[in-house]
Amino acid sequence: MPLIPLLPLFHRFNSQYFANSLTVNNQALVKVKWSDNRLKTTAGFYKRKRINGLVDSEIILSKPILSKLSTNEINSTLCHEMIHAWVDRILKKNEIHGPNFLEKMHEINEKEKNFQIAVRHSFPIERRELKYIGTCKNCGEKFFYRKRIKNIACKKCCINFFNGSWNKKCLILFD
Repeated sequence: MPLIPLLPLFHRFNSQYFANSLTVNNQALVKVKWSDNRLKTTAGFYKRKRINGLVDSEIILSKPILSKLSTNEINSTLCHEMIHAWVDRILKKNEIHGPNFLEKMHEINEKEKNFQIAVRHSFPIERRELKYIGTCKNCGEKFFYRKRIKNIACKKCCINFFNGSWNKKCLILFD
């Protein structure tokens, strides 16, 4: 399926579900775009950063994942990410899938007839195999990874022995 333009959808959902709060003078507060072909393990994400004191944020949808799916899945993913933008930019709350997100998601799902928003999607995603084994230097527990990660520590040991702080005594070492 060819990729559809996202900005008209953004404006439609902004009007329908967000009382046009995600725009100022009809300009989106959030950039909306398709990913390049590298975003292969998540359907989309919302990202914000501060540049010279100004907030810059964007919604990026995965071209490799969503281009194979229906318009309803694209709509659902875009709306999901718009809720993140709304919670961050309008409510000014720092939460991921917390109470404000869930309340807005349920509100939209009650009104929407063609798609439903979920906290997690079940879209088909190709993942590389877990081929690396890391072992905690402290407790000896083994963990499986897709790639070797530098300076990663065993969360359980860090919590139990170092008040939750990262400590080199809990490093996970790879074979």
